[in-house]
Amino acid sequence: MNGASDFSLDNRLALCADFVRDGAKVADIGTDHAYLPVWLCRIGRCDTAIAADINPLPLERGIETINNSGLNNRIEARLSNGLEKISGDEADDIVIAGMGGELISQIIENWEFSKDRSKHFILQPMTKSEELMRWLFANGFSVIKRDCCTAANKCYTVILAEYSGEVRTVSESDLFLYGLDPKNNSMHRRFIEGCVRRLLKQAKGNPVCAETARILEESFK
Repeated sequence: MNGASDFSLDNRLALCADFVRDGAKVADIGTDHAYLPVWLCRIGRCDTAIAADINPLPLERGIETINNSGLNNRIEARLSNGLEKISGDEADDIVIAGMGGELISQIIENWEFSKDRSKHFILQPMTKSEELMRWLFANGFSVIKRDCCTAANKCYTVILAEYSGEVRTVSESDLFLYGLDPKNNSMHRRFIEGCVRRLLKQAKGNPVCAETARILEESFK
């Protein structure tokens, strides 16, 4: 591997990469193959990055990618439980992708620097995005931007958030819809349609789910 052109990011990671600021120091949490930090450094978006994972085997795969890219002097692989081993001055933009929404919430909550208003959190939940949104609003984080993409024929959302100190209470439907425009954006609509299907499965035992599904359906009519 001699450069970013030797591999491509899947749509999930590519959308995460789009949300990273130029010149930011990046920490990629749950990095696995370290494709994202290698890509960001290769295209010149970032000067330095940390590729972190809780498990040794995925981290070894990441180290191999970093070694093959020739970026050992710019990307550090680090064994870390979430952000536990990341200090506040080592990362400006924190990417947490490929995990459940509740686990992502815990990782942010456990980091002592998460309320630093200069930090950006780029979050890609595989499940329960609405629970991640609920936690963000309840804990003083603002959602700056959201978008959606497909990967392996599934539709996902990516959330850009930062700490603002403003605690908000939003409706159940806004936990799904906030920052999205399913009426005018086909990818946003596909994501919301998936949420509707999931809510309808839960609706038999929970009337709130049925009402939320109805509101979501109205959002793209």
